[in-house]
Amino acid sequence: MIYELRIYTCLPGRLPAQLKRAENVLPIWERLGIRQAGFWTIVIGEGFHDMCYMLAWESLAERERKWSTFVADQEWISLRSESERDGPILANIRSSILRPTSFSSVK
Repeated sequence: MIYELRIYTCLPGRLPAQLKRAENVLPIWERLGIRQAGFWTIVIGEGFHDMCYMLAWESLAERERKWSTFVADQEWISLRSESERDGPILANIRSSILRPTSFSSVK
């Protein structure tokens, strides 16, 4: 299992819109077999405009296949468009692929 850490930096005042969009995307991910490992916002530290989440993948090949399907999904395209009706939400997206260590409680 590998994990993808995605950090979305929102434009000022747009974090609530991003959180709503993230919640609304979950049924699409479920339909496509994309597994989320958790969502977070920053309470203490840098990044008060950030939403972080992790996805669990069996392999890079699975990630490529399912993420490509997701970004082309018409329901997602409509949801993204509707969520940005009041303007753009994101200033930046960062993504890292992580592999658990042999002593990690998460495998």
